Amino acid sequence: MTKRILVIGGYGNFGSFISQKLAKNPDMQVIVAGRSQEKAEAFRGQLNAVNPPIAAALDVTNNLSCQLERLDPYVVVHTVGPFQGQSYDVAQTCIEQGCHYIDLADGRDFVSGIDELDAPAVAANVSVISGASSVPCLSSVVVDHFLPEFESLTSLDYGISTAQHTTRGLATTAAVLSYAGKSFQTLVNGRQQTITGWQGMRSHRFRELGRRYLANCDIPDLTLFPERYPTLKTVRFYAGLELAFMQIGLWALSWLVRLRLIKNLASWAGLLLKASFLFDRIGGDESGFFMKLSGQDKKGLAKSIAFELTAKSGHGPLIPCIPAILLAEKLAKGGGPKASATACIGLLTLEEYLTALKQLDITWTSI
Repeated sequence: MTKRILVIGGYGNFGSFISQKLAKNPDMQVIVAGRSQEKAEAFRGQLNAVNPPIAAALDVTNNLSCQLERLDPYVVVHTVGPFQGQSYDVAQTCIEQGCHYIDLADGRDFVSGIDELDAPAVAANVSVISGASSVPCLSSVVVDHFLPEFESLTSLDYGISTAQHTTRGLATTAAVLSYAGKSFQTLVNGRQQTITGWQGMRSHRFRELGRRYLANCDIPDLTLFPERYPTLKTVRFYAGLELAFMQIGLWALSWLVRLRLIKNLASWAGLLLKASFLFDRIGGDESGFFMKLSGQDKKGLAKSIAFELTAKSGHGPLIPCIPAILLAEKLAKGGGPKASATACIGLLTLEEYLTALKQLDITWTSI
């Protein structure tokens, strides 16, 4: 039986790729939804779909329950951020309507707190999955894959560097800026320590990209990983922009927040997004992810593993779309995660993730 898959933000940066992939699945009928009926209709016409796609105007803040009842989706994929500070209204409405829910959130509190919906999700026999994105999904599948090689995993050091030539929207920009200059905690040497967003500048030499500058970022992993991997003593995550002067500029702007000269940078998202496009002609289309796992092997000797992923042709932003695609496909087939409300950890394998990436200009290595 064909299952309806509603993609909220279905013609946006992330949602458009998800809609395109799911529309090719004969078990699915995609509903492309967003605030603009006109944009949804235009994008629907571009889809190479097995089953006729549906275009729908949908505003998650306006009577969502009636809208879901009318559209009758089996799975809802929520791609509209920023999720930092967003409520669980969409997920709760999905539970009430009896449909599965998946989001691409990377907000620390949002993803790590989704289990508060576990009891109603179980009662409704639906899966509520938050963080079906690069973090915590990709990062956790890498750890889970290599974990058996360690007797004790004590340190994770990892990060993401984005390409200048990449699709980027207002919501993603606002999410990135939401914690710039603001303090948060991460595990360092066995203790929770306070660090500052987009500060703590460092560099990392990627195997194919060369040296890139990175800075502290607040992500769900910093809460979830110490609980999932109790032998960890240190969890450090960084992110950065391709162009060094833009990274340094963001670092400088973060001081305005840290010194309380302004409340936050998220309100500047539109202006900074427009300014970023001025430098596209001097940027590239390559982005990267790296993770270094350290600890002791089965013989008690020091051991480390370095995993690195390189995305070319501007395909980096497609990486966080993969978990939602894979999980929606599983749920549509009647499988997938059991009824619960959970962060997207332990639901996919690294093999599944990398197999899905083979269709893109993305390579990976581990040593």
